[in-house]
Amino acid sequence: MPGWFKKVWYGLASLLSFSSFLLIIVALALPHWLSGKILCQTGVDLVNATDPELVKFIGDIYYGLFRGCKVRQCGLGGRQSQFTIFPHLVKELNAGLHITILLLLFLALALALVSMGFAILNIIQVPYRAVNGPGGICLWNVLAGGVVALAISSFMAAVKFHDLTERIANFQERLFQFVVVEEQYEESFWICVASASAHAANLVVVAISQIPLPEVKTKMEEATVTPEDILY
Repeated sequence: MPGWFKKVWYGLASLLSFSSFLLIIVALALPHWLSGKILCQTGVDLVNATDPELVKFIGDIYYGLFRGCKVRQCGLGGRQSQFTIFPHLVKELNAGLHITILLLLFLALALALVSMGFAILNIIQVPYRAVNGPGGICLWNVLAGGVVALAISSFMAAVKFHDLTERIANFQERLFQFVVVEEQYEESFWICVASASAHAANLVVVAISQIPLPEVKTKMEEATVTPEDILY
């Protein structure tokens, strides 16, 4: 059985892995990966709007990996519309990249559970195989954190290099053309960053668990026998 010191740190490692699992689920569920401002370029061109008037033609958009919302401002007041990524909108995007992001996050969910299981195993017993011990915990956390980081990087690539927001904003728009004027990452994106950070923190936790504690030695006082004691 492992000592109490290691049990505490392995328990913390299992909690961090489970928290990463929950964070990824929340990030997948919330439609707030990115938000932005979209300019109705068609409306601006029609009325030849100047800088002070551009505010009337700037709408909002936010979206996640499955759904989102868009508010169009084309000079006639705001018009809000909901949209879903699947099954039609994904065809207008880089479908392969988008599906890859989802698969990576689902894989990260499984890896987070595996890393939690390895931490619990080390709480219960000292594994006979080294790969099931602290090295195994580190390995699965590196894999899980790396997969989440890869998913985050893929999403950033979709935004920056594949004009993800602009494609979504112009989906099924026949009369108006929208231009993205501002973008910023929202809570779901940063939740994924926190998930990857949890796995990085687990590496530190496992390293701390391997620090040997100083042993407390009790000195046994030896009884000295003298000739006088023998006489009595």
